[in-house]
Amino acid sequence: MQALGTEATTWLAVGHGIAGLAALVLAPWKTRVSTRGVARRNRGRSFSLAFAVVAIGVLLTGILHMTGLVITLGPVTTLWLHIALSLTLIPYLAWHVTVRRTLPRRTDLSRRNLLRLSGLAAAGVALWWGGEGVTRAAALAGARRRFTGSHETSSFVPAGVPVTSWLNDRVPVVDGETWRVTIQDANGLRSLSLFDLADLSNEEIIADLDCTSGWWSRQAWTGVRLDRLLQTGEAGSVLVRSVTGYDRRFPVRDLDRIWLATTVGDQPMLAGHGYPARLVIPGRRGFWWVKWVAAIETSDLPWWVQPPYPLS
Repeated sequence: MQALGTEATTWLAVGHGIAGLAALVLAPWKTRVSTRGVARRNRGRSFSLAFAVVAIGVLLTGILHMTGLVITLGPVTTLWLHIALSLTLIPYLAWHVTVRRTLPRRTDLSRRNLLRLSGLAAAGVALWWGGEGVTRAAALAGARRRFTGSHETSSFVPAGVPVTSWLNDRVPVVDGETWRVTIQDANGLRSLSLFDLADLSNEEIIADLDCTSGWWSRQAWTGVRLDRLLQTGEAGSVLVRSVTGYDRRFPVRDLDRIWLATTVGDQPMLAGHGYPARLVIPGRRGFWWVKWVAAIETSDLPWWVQPPYPLS
């Protein structure tokens, strides 16, 4: 649900923050245990040290992003680095659980342990609530972040919007004069140029582009709504594909909330922002907003026949 970027999923971001801060509460105890293990030079000592370094990096980048003390580190956002370190942590965690395997015991469900767990959760909540209070009192950038955790950047100034792509996508060179978008729907196959799209029923949409790398930007986009562009017939979904091969599938019922936009701020989009045309979808995270659209086609498949996040 957090992939959709709706306010109903705010609790996921809050819960994530509380869990991370609760892990911070455990750090002193875990440090003592780890120090004894390192002193004994157990098997996999170097892996354990690397595990600790990555875990510290995950916690530190999360706190820096939450407070807004550091939003970018060189060419990447702090949140992007936080995500990258978290993914790096997974194989270390799997190794640690395998090598230091501990079987569940009946005493794990004792009253004392349940009280400890409750205390840990309460400490996480207190740290999160206190951190939010300090962030607001100090007027840090983190006090103004969106419910998804993203920081605002360059609203209504399109040229300042960061150029980002999903994983291995790269900005293509597209000639707007020869570009065509292929439409395959219940009426058959056709292609439309930028001039054809300009003659259709375009409208302006004020929408927030919220990127999973940790920023959001509000812009005025102009485009044609997909339910006015397509005849879906009995289709179960609509697939939108980029010139790069990147694609996303959408339920037919959502087409009245999806636009194929050709301008932003009354100007053609920059190449990195999706020129000649991209999707604009209020209420969905940025990776749904397919850029450099090359084809739109109806399909009998349901919309959920795809990974929740693109794989490449």
